Amino acid sequence: MSDYFECTPVGLDFLEQTKNVFKAEEIVKASPEQIFEVFEDAHAWTVWAMPIQKVEWTSPRPFGVGTTRTVSMMGGMDGYEEFIAWEPGKRMAFTFLGCSKDSTDKFLEDYRVTDLGDGSCRVEWHMAMETRGASRHMMFLTRPLMRLANRSMFKKFRKYTEAYAARTSQPEP
Repeated sequence: MSDYFECTPVGLDFLEQTKNVFKAEEIVKASPEQIFEVFEDAHAWTVWAMPIQKVEWTSPRPFGVGTTRTVSMMGGMDGYEEFIAWEPGKRMAFTFLGCSKDSTDKFLEDYRVTDLGDGSCRVEWHMAMETRGASRHMMFLTRPLMRLANRSMFKKFRKYTEAYAARTSQPEP
């Protein structure tokens, strides 16, 4: 096992408590169920989320609040996550319990899905974090880059999810 540094777990209100919040939004031509199928697919994250190299669900299905997983990222960082919101087809959010590098203090990702009723959904991705050590002093520089990177990744999420939906949709009789 790699090094383990505890993080401070946060709730959904953390989005209002830090200035380091990054938001991306896409209209995705897929059903809420298909979007959640992509969220639950460990491999899918490695395709659309550039830093992610491996996802391992460490809790059995069905997933829900309290589910855990380990995400291995570029640079040798592992994030140990716990889901704090899980509403299939609507919302999921997780916080870091710990990570393998001592640079992250608080971390939250919150995904919200709104069915638009026309075969597509609005998907919002909120990421919030507070770093520690030397990283804390670099956030003012990295904030603009993270905004761009997250928007770019979420465009890849849309394309991946729409391709998945096209492959798995049943033709209407």
